[in-house]
Amino acid sequence: MFIRVVIFASLVLIASCAIQTHPPHVHSQRVDYYQLETHKPYDEVLAELEIAIAEHNFRITGHSRVGKVIRDRGAKDFPEYDTIQFCNLTLARTMLEITPHAVGFMPCNVVVYQFAGKTIIKTHLLPEDGDNPELNEFAVKMNPQLKQIVDFAAEE
Repeated sequence: MFIRVVIFASLVLIASCAIQTHPPHVHSQRVDYYQLETHKPYDEVLAELEIAIAEHNFRITGHSRVGKVIRDRGAKDFPEYDTIQFCNLTLARTMLEITPHAVGFMPCNVVVYQFAGKTIIKTHLLPEDGDNPELNEFAVKMNPQLKQIVDFAAEE
């Protein structure tokens, strides 16, 4: 019986050490996504994403062709997966002047991948209901642009 009590007490102590707490200055934020599907050819979706990004005055800062690299390494039937990062330095500066914590949302990012015979296009949106009214206002103006980029690429 004593051994069971010691084991139980030890488990409670170990579990209490594993609970993560956040310092009061760290904010957690739910991230919402905007996603569309299309039957357009994958390469056409990628090309139209590049056009839409440029038309909204963003510059592509990175493009990871994850699916292609995995296929190149021997998995010949691996599906397409791409991530495209983009930024507008004027908007980035505005957002970071509102709060330096917004750096976690940078750069803007869109993912494209194949699933169940469709091409999926997905981007994360900026939070519009956080505890910073100025950042919320910025997000309300920014999110429609992100959605329009995805819309353009998905449009058949």
